Parts: sequence; structure tokens; C-alpha cells
Amino acid sequence: MATDDQGRYVLPDLPDATYEVFVRGYGLVDSARVAATPGQQLDLDGVVAPDAQAAAQVYPAAWWLSMVELPEGEHSQQALGSTVTGCLSCHQIGNLATREIPGDILRESDSHLQAWDRRVAMGPMGSAMAGAFGRLGDQRAMFADWTDRIAAGESPTQTPSRPTGIERNVVVTLWDWGTETDGRTDSTASDVRDATVNANGLVYGVVQPSDILTVLDPVTHTASVIEIPSNGPTIQDQTPTSPYWGDDPVWARQADPRSVAMDADGRVWLTGRVRAADAQPAFCTDEANRFAAHFPVPRGSRQVFMYDPGTEAFDEIDTCFSADHNMISEDDVIYYGFNDGVGWIDMDMWDETGDAETAQGWCPAVLDTTGDGVAEPGWTEPTAELDPTRDHRVQFNCYSPAVNPADGSVWCSGNGPRDNKLVRIELGDNPPQSCRAELYLPPPTVTNPTAYGSGGLHFTEDGVAWQDWRGSGHLASFDRGQCASTVPDPTGQRCPEGWTFQRLEKPTYQNADFPINSDESYLTQIDHHDVLGLGHDVPLYGDVNTDSLQVFVPDTEQFITLRVPYPMGFFSRSSNGRIDDPTTGWKGKGLWSSYSNYAAWHLEGGAGTHQKNVKFQIRPDPLAK
Repeated sequence: MATDDQGRYVLPDLPDATYEVFVRGYGLVDSARVAATPGQQLDLDGVVAPDAQAAAQVYPAAWWLSMVELPEGEHSQQALGSTVTGCLSCHQIGNLATREIPGDILRESDSHLQAWDRRVAMGPMGSAMAGAFGRLGDQRAMFADWTDRIAAGESPTQTPSRPTGIERNVVVTLWDWGTETDGRTDSTASDVRDATVNANGLVYGVVQPSDILTVLDPVTHTASVIEIPSNGPTIQDQTPTSPYWGDDPVWARQADPRSVAMDADGRVWLTGRVRAADAQPAFCTDEANRFAAHFPVPRGSRQVFMYDPGTEAFDEIDTCFSADHNMISEDDVIYYGFNDGVGWIDMDMWDETGDAETAQGWCPAVLDTTGDGVAEPGWTEPTAELDPTRDHRVQFNCYSPAVNPADGSVWCSGNGPRDNKLVRIELGDNPPQSCRAELYLPPPTVTNPTAYGSGGLHFTEDGVAWQDWRGSGHLASFDRGQCASTVPDPTGQRCPEGWTFQRLEKPTYQNADFPINSDESYLTQIDHHDVLGLGHDVPLYGDVNTDSLQVFVPDTEQFITLRVPYPMGFFSRSSNGRIDDPTTGWKGKGLWSSYSNYAAWHLEGGAGTHQKNVKFQIRPDPLAK
């Protein structure tokens, strides 16, 4: 929590325990920690930092990363920034773990560049990181130059702002959960459609490298784990030596779980591997299945589990499509995006039949260019020339699916550095034949920077899509209702009037020719139930390198930062609201998220530190109890 403008503060509702209380602020160094218990009154002094380098020790990672100078060479500045964005999809850069090189690595290297070549090849993801780093060629030296300058005493010239206005009213509550080797912990506290579901109940997170559901009881302040069963083959059991864990294969796993959601009954739906990728069910390519006949899916790398807390049992749902992020519709269908398609499970049908083939379906994105109202087989493929007598299929990445509550259509956003497609699929009354797609791209009038590298997607109840752009740093809205025409157009430029772009001022690379953020956004959410008290249907998204969530209030066009100052390293992929008691105002509701980077040992505190579950609340003023 933050102080009011007179430096007064109140820590509300702490469980009985002994705490360490201290002052942290930008421009300060941490004050001495004072032991205290609830009910005490403590007068604490802020300690002004003696110099810029001392002050910067508590800056979020993005401000340190902004010191990188993007060099000239084979790769453009935008391409270099996008490469770093790819790294930020897994972990922060600019935190203490990355801006300093461990002494043993440095001692065994002739230069910072050689040390970087060695360090990126270490640990569970060493092979992939070394490959990405090596593809930068000589320009990879920008990282060595950066850490060399930091070691010589240089510090960021851009500085973060302290909380102002409503930001002073933010209350952040954190709990440890999971294990010390965890990474990527997506979480769910309630049903995104109804925030009263699971009131005061357990919060669940999926931990990809650990094959577990991590569980928090926020009432008793206890955490536990549930192992996820899987028949998938073990992966990452042979990885490079880690500077933190040695040769222990801490990420060896089978289930490989990722996204998670809660339904109206409090059941937990998660994606994971129930089998090997090449053990695809026959019906996925069998023409006897109408979806396979329309668009066969020969391989699927991740499927679906459903965990029922009442029975403590997992159901395995073998999907043809590779399931990842999800969205549940009002009619109890859970949608998943995959490359070149949208898949779904009819949850009621699954409950009724327990049959995976019967309960699932999928569609590609086919533009009805012939205008006959159906996606006719024999369409032209994405790389083929257009033929006005045939429909046309669009290649796209559906990393973030979303359902438009106004008409039930399913939309998709990709997440690659060059992704810029917004795809709409209307399932119709007889999918897959009735599945019809539309394609929308940002207009070329968006400049300095252009919109590139799309990210998360979510809808407000009025049918407006909100989309964060992890590459260019925009937050966009798209209102199809403003389109003069929605006739399918392969160029995606049918509706420039539907787009609106906002951009929050964030730290940028100091020598960039145009604004390139030293940060990345992740998934967009909507506060449908006003759990933050900022208004109904307010969009927000996680900033993975600034220790914060960003909330955008459309009525005022104002961004509000929800910062987690301690421990540094907050990295949000997703969040959802829950109302525990609608009669108690701000205290009875909150927005739940989690630390979701891939390396818990990069958090403030280092190896042995656990990931955190996080609850955000906004009280009427900084002294509200």
C-alpha cells in the first residue's frame, strides 16, 4: 500500500503475526525493517537515496533495460526490440538476476560478451535461449555493453513515477504458493462471467514446469499443491547445467499445464498434455467426423483437463486441436485458440456424454468471398492467389481467443512480433460449414510507432474488442459496429473507422529512432464486475517488465498503474475478479493475479523464493480500514 499526501498510512486486515515493516519508494533506499504486530502505530522515516545508482536498485526491470543501446547492423531497431520482447514472454530483463553477471561466470570469461554467450546457454531453457541470442549475430554485443556500463556504475536516466491520485488507494495482498522451482503460474479465483462464483474459496494456479495445480486458501492463509496426472512423455529431463540448480532437471514434466479457467460450478479447466503429440485420435482426420472432413487436424500438442474440487478427480478431454488460452461463453462453451483455427468444448455436452469427440469442434478462418453464406470446401489457401469464385482461408495465430457477448462470435489475436491480425469467426448454426471469418488489420495511419506485435484480447459487454499490443505498446479498441462495411476483405483494411489506439508512456530504449518500449504487455482482461471500483467493463492488462497491471478508464482516457513494489519481479499474464461479500464495499471484492514468470529464482530474494498469488483492491482513500 501507499501513503497519503501527508505520509500517513494504514495496513488493513493483517492476520495475527509478527511482520517486518519498512518504507520503499522511488528516490529512496529501503528503510530499516521494524518488527511489528497488528494494532501498533509505527512512525517510519523514508531514507533519501545518496545517488542515482542507489535509488535505481528498487526500480522495476524495464527502467534498467531502457539503458540498452540498440546498435546498427543486420537487424533493425524494431527487430531487436521484438527479439527482447520474445525473451520477456518468459522472464524479466533488467532485474538484478539479468543486469548483473554472476561472478563465477564472469571470472571464467574473457569479456562480458563471452560471459553472455555462456550464461544464455545455461539452465532449463539454455538451448532455446542460446539459439535466439546467437541469431542476433554481432548485434548481441548490445547486452554485453549494457552490463559492462552497469558494472562501471551507470544507472537509468529514465525514472519511474511514484503513485499519484487513485494509485495511492491501491492495496496489494500477497501469499506464497507453489514450490521454489516454479514458473509460469496462470491463476483463477472465480468464473469470469460471474464474480460471485467461489466466494471466499480456493484460488488455483497451473504451474507449467512443475506439473501441478498450486492452491491457495486465502481465508486460512495456507497453500498446497495437487499433482496433475498425465500419460504424456517426459520432456526437459535432460537440460544444460543451471547456475542455480546444477544438473537437477527441475523442469522435467509430463502434463506441461498452461492456461486455467473456472466454470459456474467452481470446477477448474486447464490445458495440458494427456498424451504424446503424435498419438492423435483417429477422428481428428477421419472424414466421418464433420470437423475433420472440413479441416483435418493431424497433430495436437496440448489437450484439456477438468479438475472437480468436489471429487478431487481429473477428467481428461482429448482434443484434436492444441489447446492453450481460453474463454468461456455465456452458453457454457469453452473456446481455445490454436494456429489457424478456433477449437471448443461444449461443457454441457461433455457433462452429458463424457465423450471427447462429441463434445468438441473446431473451425479454420475462411472468408466467404463468394457471398453464399457458407465456407465452401475447395477454398484457396493462404499463400494462393485469390479466386473470386472460391472462398479464401486466412492464416492466423489464435493465441488469445475472446467471445463477443453481444453476438456470440469468436475473435482471435496473435502474439508474434509481426502479428497484427484481428480475426472474427461467426460459427453459425451448422459449424464447421457455417463458420465464416472476417479479417481486420490496423490502418496505416497509426504511426510513431505503427501497431505491431499484437497480444491479448477481450470484449466489453457492448461488443467492443480491447487488444493490447505487446510489440508497439498500444492498447487498441475495435468497434465492429462502426464499420461502414463488413464484407470479407483479405487485406484486412475494410474498417479503419473501427479502430482507436491509446499508448501509455513507458520507459523506452534510449537511442531508439521511434518509441520502442523496454517492456511487454501480455493478456488483456476486462473488469466486468467493477471489483476495482473504477467502473463497469474497464479494460486492463499485465506489464511483465514493470511490476504492474495497467488499467485504462475509457470515460477519462486515463491509465492507472497498479504496482507491486515488493518483492520486485511481479509478472502478470492474466487476472480475474471475485466478489466475496457484496455488502462490504471495497473489502469484499478484488482482482486476483499471480507472479507468472518462468523463473521464480529471478524474483527479489533469489533462489528459494516462491511465486506469489496477488489480490488487488482499491479503497476510498489511503487511510481506509
